[in-house]
Amino acid sequence: MSDQIKPLNPIALHLGPLEIHWYGVIIAMGALLGLIIAIKEGKKRGINPDAIIDLIMFALPIAIITARIYYVSFEWSYYKQHPSEIIAVWHGGIAIHGGIIGAVVTTIVFCRKKNLSFWKMADVLAPSLLLGQAIGRWGNFMNQEAHGDAVSRSFLESLHLPNFIINQMYIDGTYYQPTFLYESLWSIVGVIILLSLRKANLKRGEMFLTYLAWYSIGRFMVEGMRTDSLMLTSHIRIAQLVSAVCLIGSIILMWYRRRNKELISYKA
Repeated sequence: MSDQIKPLNPIALHLGPLEIHWYGVIIAMGALLGLIIAIKEGKKRGINPDAIIDLIMFALPIAIITARIYYVSFEWSYYKQHPSEIIAVWHGGIAIHGGIIGAVVTTIVFCRKKNLSFWKMADVLAPSLLLGQAIGRWGNFMNQEAHGDAVSRSFLESLHLPNFIINQMYIDGTYYQPTFLYESLWSIVGVIILLSLRKANLKRGEMFLTYLAWYSIGRFMVEGMRTDSLMLTSHIRIAQLVSAVCLIGSIILMWYRRRNKELISYKA
């Protein structure tokens, strides 16, 4: 049976000589749904939808570029031997932490130029970021990457996964742990939590910091299961280190800002 399993085609469609990969289509879908949610959230907070659209137009391509630069820089031993692969984003290999850095820096600059509150904009975008990350992991699924250790088919069946996921986890004669799915589900739960927190007594910036903390916890746990992690040393996974720093930093920043009695309400 296993010998007959064929992976899903990573190419969505052909337009003449141009190949449209599912990886890019899925990321675009995540960005579009995130934009729709951000516009709705922004209207509730008094942010003009045009400002959000303008920001996304800048932030999305910059985030993809910085995510790729981040990934390539830690895999330079490979890419210096295969320079033509550096721009081949459709083959996979973009690091979410690199994308977050690019998106945050772009948002800071944009808000300063437009005289907008960075924290207010970041709060509005937080659920969209997490939703985009949840959807984007399915691009990894189509490319058969971001998986964990080898497992048996019976183990995957015990998770009550649909056959199309189980079969896609069959790579070069071996079944692998679907860590892409774990992170995607964790992020979806996070989106629900963030949207539920809109009624809580949050201060401006705490929605974004909660997003950062939630994602960091999940990424730290899931990263420990992966077999394709970017490594700082033979024992230290870069994503786990960055996640730990982000988690601790977000908690400290929330505590520090809470001490400032002049903090503006999230709903303002």
